Amino acid sequence: MPISIDEFESRDAERRETNAERVVRFLARNRERAYKAIEIAEATDINENSIHPVLNRLEERGLVRHKEPYWAVGDLEAARDAIVFSSTVEFLDDELGPESREKWMTAARQGGENDE
Repeated sequence: MPISIDEFESRDAERRETNAERVVRFLARNRERAYKAIEIAEATDINENSIHPVLNRLEERGLVRHKEPYWAVGDLEAARDAIVFSSTVEFLDDELGPESREKWMTAARQGGENDE
């Protein structure tokens, strides 16, 4: 179904929750259970082909635990910290505008010139 051009244009401005954020939030809310990857994919509306890379990255960071074939939230405090950090970044982007890598690089180069 087509959408209006106004709705189309506004979609870039909307911040979308990442797959990793959706997985961590889902598992944290359901911390009394462990799920198979396909169940997490279905519950979070993440493509089945994308769920394993997401889960593996989260496991490397200690945010989820894995015992074949199940996955559960990892260190709950680390998961909470990650969610708070993500929310803080979203707030700051909304208030101050998103970070620009190019501006950071330019400032770093100029800073080095001023030190001489």
